[in-house]
Amino acid sequence: MTHVAAALTPRPPEESTNQNILRTRKYYPKNTFPRFADNSQEVMTTLSGQSNPSSVVCHPSSARWQVILAHDWLTGMRGGERVLEVLCRLFPRAPLYTLLHNPEAISADINAHKVTTSWLQYVPFIRKNYRYFLPFFPGAIERLRAASADLLISTSHCVAKGLPPPPGARHLCYCFTPMRYAWGFYEEYFGRNPLKKKALQPFLNRLRDWDRRTNDRVDLFVALSRHVQRRIRSFYGRDADVVYPPVNLSFWTPAPEAADNAQRSDGAYDLIVSALAPYKKIDLAVRAYNRLGFPLKIVGAGTEYQRLRRIAREHIQFLGRLDDEQIRNLYRYCRALVFPGEEDFGIVPVEVQACGRPVVAFGYGGALETVVDGQTGVFFQTQTEGDLLEAVEQAAATRWNPATIRANAMRFSEENFISGLTASIARCMGT
Repeated sequence: MTHVAAALTPRPPEESTNQNILRTRKYYPKNTFPRFADNSQEVMTTLSGQSNPSSVVCHPSSARWQVILAHDWLTGMRGGERVLEVLCRLFPRAPLYTLLHNPEAISADINAHKVTTSWLQYVPFIRKNYRYFLPFFPGAIERLRAASADLLISTSHCVAKGLPPPPGARHLCYCFTPMRYAWGFYEEYFGRNPLKKKALQPFLNRLRDWDRRTNDRVDLFVALSRHVQRRIRSFYGRDADVVYPPVNLSFWTPAPEAADNAQRSDGAYDLIVSALAPYKKIDLAVRAYNRLGFPLKIVGAGTEYQRLRRIAREHIQFLGRLDDEQIRNLYRYCRALVFPGEEDFGIVPVEVQACGRPVVAFGYGGALETVVDGQTGVFFQTQTEGDLLEAVEQAAATRWNPATIRANAMRFSEENFISGLTASIARCMGT
């Protein structure tokens, strides 16, 4: 099995071979931190889940941190924005810096913050076409000037980690992944046209160089999975903490028993919930289910929509974008969730497991950390129709225990995320 990312992994440059997690910018001696914002008591209480937060990060009487946030762009509520949403609740007065912001597509928790955008915000029709402006992203983020702060927390899969920190601030980057399209997933984002690849190669080289250089602005990397931790070490020459992203376990729940008994007979379908992008490998699942003939429901939208519709047979149903309540109902009554692509983490398999349903997943990347083979799902080892169908048939023949499946999802609670992030913040601030 050949993996594009492994084949194209570069050797870390000499200037980035320092394996220390913490960079040697300014450290504050213990118990001599600057005074923080006047909401630090409520923030520290929220972080700790206790009325006395002294054992968590710092005692509010001796240290109050002014926090600012950075995110790549705000154009929809996907997995990255769910993480940001938790941070916005933890730091309700933190200013937020981003390339562009579409308030209609973003939650109230995020919109409640003061959001500062780049000049890209004012480009006509940018909201639907922002991906075409990728060459301008590094310059746009670097032109932003962050307010004075003690701690910058960036949530980044593209350029947010490149925001210049204010003088004296520490910088913690919660890294969803180093830029996938710059470091090894070229064809999955830009296609296989050799002329296009040759034309874009100089730009991608510059983008990789910028991405590598700006990792020195980060004091502490926190990866969302061990899979991404290995990428950070390979591409940046840096170590990273690992803190799994949170899932709302009070919302994603199994069906109530009465409803379950009433609707179980209607659950004779498998399910995909995904953006319809090439690297998600939804076409693999469509071709496999064309052969299988079993009902498959696909939730999501994207550039692959028309092509997938053309190749799908009549028992494959495309549902478009749905709200969380509709998706939860589909999770609860599906036979299994199908997850055919390589993901950095993959929040969808955790959500469906929280609802007590199994996963059929490609056995590589983040799925290896969220699905337990034979207990909460089945892995297939190569991205071929035959291997996928074999795993689907194995899952269909297995008698699953919904309580066991949900118990696995409980590892990814918001409380565990806050606890892990709190420890990383303390490390970043030198406490």
